[in-house]
Amino acid sequence: MYQQNTAKHLGPSEEENRQWLVLAQLPRFSVAKLRVIVQKYDIQIADLFVADSKQLTAYGFSEAQAQQLLRPNEQQLDKCMLWSEQNHHSLLNITSTHYPKVLLQTARPPILLYCCGNKDLLNTHQIAIVGSRNPSAAGKQNAKYFAQGLSTSGWTITSGLALGIDGLAHEGVLQALGKTIAVLGTGLSNIYPKRHVNMASRILEQNGALVSEFYPDAPPKPENFPRRNRIISGMSLGTLVIEAAIKSGSLITARYALEQNRDVFAVPGNIHNVLSKGCHYLIKQGAKLVECVSDISDEYQHLTLNFLNTQQNELQKSARQSLASDKLLDSVDFETTPLDIVVERCGMPVAEVMSQLLEYELRGLVTAVPGGYLKLGEK
Repeated sequence: MYQQNTAKHLGPSEEENRQWLVLAQLPRFSVAKLRVIVQKYDIQIADLFVADSKQLTAYGFSEAQAQQLLRPNEQQLDKCMLWSEQNHHSLLNITSTHYPKVLLQTARPPILLYCCGNKDLLNTHQIAIVGSRNPSAAGKQNAKYFAQGLSTSGWTITSGLALGIDGLAHEGVLQALGKTIAVLGTGLSNIYPKRHVNMASRILEQNGALVSEFYPDAPPKPENFPRRNRIISGMSLGTLVIEAAIKSGSLITARYALEQNRDVFAVPGNIHNVLSKGCHYLIKQGAKLVECVSDISDEYQHLTLNFLNTQQNELQKSARQSLASDKLLDSVDFETTPLDIVVERCGMPVAEVMSQLLEYELRGLVTAVPGGYLKLGEK
C-alpha cells in the first residue's frame, strides 16, 4: 500500500521522513483516510507531494489539509529532522518495522511516532498501568507491587510518566530492573511534569523508551493527554487501573482500551474512598477484579514471556507468606489503625510495638499515617 525504502537494514530516506512529518502535521487527518486515498487512487505517498491543490482536493483532502500539505511549517519540520538525527532518536511512521503492531490495529493510530531509546520495546508484550495523580498509601504500594511483579514476569510496563500511579509504576519497574515505556502528552524534548525529568533519563539509561506523537518541542496542552491515553492503551494488551475517580484520565484510558478490544483490569478498594469509585465502576462494567499479579498473567498463558529474577521473587514471596502469622502485623488493619489499638490487640509493650512497626515501615509492610498505621499488604 505504501512505498517505503526496503533495502536491508536501511530505514526511510531523509525525504521520506520529511513527507511523513508533513502528513502528521495535517489537521484532522487520519491513517484511515490516508489508507482510503492511496488504495482508491492507487498512488504512493510520494505522489501526494507532486500534486497540486486541485488534485489533492480530488483525492479527498480538505482545503485546509491541501494547503498545509503544499505549504507545511518548514521551521518545525527542520527542528523535527534535527531531533531525529540525534543518537537513539527515531521517527516511526506506520510502515516502519518498529511501529507498534497492536497500536496499528486500533481505530485511530498516529501517523507518526517519535521515539527516544529502545524502539524494540514497542513490539514487546505490554501491560499499561494507570491511576490517580494523588493516590492513597495503599494505592502507592499497589502501583509498585503490580509494576514490579508484572515486570519480573516478563511484561513491559507502559504508562504516562504522570505524577502518582504512573510515576510509581515506572519507578517500580526501574527498581525491579525491568523494562518500561513512558508515553508523553508533550514533545520528547519537553518532558512533563518537570519533576519527572530525572525519571525519564533513568528509563532511557535502563534501556526503556519514551514515546510521543507530538513534535519534540510540543508544550503540555490539556487536549493532548486524552490523545496520549489512547496510545498507552493501544500499545498494550491490557490496562490495569489502580485508584481512579469516576471522572479521570484513567477512566478515559480504560474506555479507549475497551474500544480497542483490549482487556481492562481494576484493583478494588475501600467503598468510602472516592479513588476507589472509578475502579468499582469498571468492575461493574465487566473489568476483571485483580488482587495479585497472577490474576492478570493467568489471562495470557498463551503468550511466551521472558521471566526475570524468578528465584528471587519466590524467596520474597516465601518471606512475606511467613508474616501471615505475625501477631503484631495482624493487629494493623488495611485502614488507619491507632497505635493504642495495635498495642491492645497484640499485647506487646508500647516501646517494642513502635520499634517493630518502624522496622515493618522500612520493609514496606506498613506506613505511618495521620492517626496511626496502615497495613500495605502481604502480596
